[in-house]
Amino acid sequence: MKLLYIDHYAGGPAYGMEYRPFYLAREWVRCGHQVTIVAATQAHVRSRQPVAHGAFTREVVDGVSHVWCRTPRYQGNGVGRVINIAAFLRRLRQWRRWLDFEPDVVIASSTYPADIGPARAIARAHSAMLVWEVHDLWPLSPIELGGMSRRHPFVMWMQRAENIACGHSDLVVSMLPLAEAHLREHGLPAGRFVYAPNGIDPQEWSAAPVALPAAHAAAIGDARGRGDALVAYAGSHGLANDLGSLIDAASRLKDEPVTWLLVGTGPEKAALERKVAQQGLARVKLLDPVPKACIPELLRQMDLLYLGLLPHSLFRFGISPNKLMDYMMAGRPVVCAIEAGNDPVGEAGCGVTVPPGNPQAIADAVRRLASMPGSERDAMGERGRAYVLARHTYPVLAHRFIEAIQLHERARPLRSAHAAAR
Repeated sequence: MKLLYIDHYAGGPAYGMEYRPFYLAREWVRCGHQVTIVAATQAHVRSRQPVAHGAFTREVVDGVSHVWCRTPRYQGNGVGRVINIAAFLRRLRQWRRWLDFEPDVVIASSTYPADIGPARAIARAHSAMLVWEVHDLWPLSPIELGGMSRRHPFVMWMQRAENIACGHSDLVVSMLPLAEAHLREHGLPAGRFVYAPNGIDPQEWSAAPVALPAAHAAAIGDARGRGDALVAYAGSHGLANDLGSLIDAASRLKDEPVTWLLVGTGPEKAALERKVAQQGLARVKLLDPVPKACIPELLRQMDLLYLGLLPHSLFRFGISPNKLMDYMMAGRPVVCAIEAGNDPVGEAGCGVTVPPGNPQAIADAVRRLASMPGSERDAMGERGRAYVLARHTYPVLAHRFIEAIQLHERARPLRSAHAAAR
């Protein structure tokens, strides 16, 4: 099968987030399929951008072909990002300049749905199956998160694109488990929805451990020397991550043998450092981010891992955080302060889910889990690891994705015949 995978923000191990397109494509290539990823040269989620040599640059990474479409740089979510989106869509419409094979499947996979237009045109020109992969629900996200009016021109553009994607895609693959009802309201026919969440690369967890930076190793060693339990958060330090509640929980356990490690960076880090200093929390350590290869070793050395998000109505459609998959894969119990339509921690039995924004509930959960015998914590963590291996590895997800494509591909002639009869 020949697959064209369009994702504005696609990255990979060499470029940083987002990883999903690369890991899925690599698994498909290993299974004998031909895959080309098409992405923009500029994406705010990447740690490094690909080098552009002209309007379209080709690169092969671990057997996966890429086409990088040159787009302008931007920062934040303002006009610059909209210009960047428009530039990428323009490059997609120039597909005769960069598409050098006849795809069987065209996948439009991006945060925003506007890339469905060029993807649909390519699919039509090659009689290919059209798949829409849903990351976030736009324009619902800018409406509910950003407070944008439904009459804003950008929102109206995105709403039209979502309606087209729902009505004209042969298959919709969603990372949000409870999104089907919303998509049905916008024209998605019954039977075309498939849930395929985020995942992990198991090879990264079977590799030899990578030594931690000196500061991180020292903080862990000091805590162990005092006999403290270790609680960690590893990831972005943004407002949505609600790390203030974690620090307030640490304050409530200030005199108990618990060390808290906050590993990462982000816009809230300076404010969090001031808060720790003002409250005199000697056992709370804010450390720099570590390379991705160090994450397995870092997480495995912890006793408990924390994940929190401020409450939001969008979570009613469910969550599938990459960070949670890493936490579970590390085999450590999770304290999850998220209210959502689904509860992966509860489903896996690998930790405790508490109300978000509730420092006392976080502190109580940490105290209870830290006081458990180590064997009980290990068993809890192992349940999380087994859950991920069964449902969230990229080999499993890639197989599920292709299986859904093949099933719906067989149904396409029947749908076409019924449409012609009408």
